[in-house]
Amino acid sequence: MNLSALSVTLSLGLLCSAQSSPPVPAGMRLAQELQAQSDKDFPLPRASRAPISSAALQREATQLADLAASVPPDVQNVSKGLLNKDLVQKLKQIEKLSKHLRNEIDR
Repeated sequence: MNLSALSVTLSLGLLCSAQSSPPVPAGMRLAQELQAQSDKDFPLPRASRAPISSAALQREATQLADLAASVPPDVQNVSKGLLNKDLVQKLKQIEKLSKHLRNEIDR
């Protein structure tokens, strides 16, 4: 009796989990399989990038730190009604340097 209760519970659990995911159309499944096979047979070549020197990374990191340190006083002045004309440009440069550093380190 205990074994039959276990089998019923497992069967219901499998039915419930099968109902929670939408069915995948056969054409879509075939397309996914073909794409996976194509990716395996013909992998995309990795873009070769020239290595960046650690001195260049350090220089950019220092520039980023200097720019970031200059922002708080400018923001404090904004709250007083004074807008430094270079603040927006500084923030854009911080974003650009940060993205470049992240990409160089992450590759």
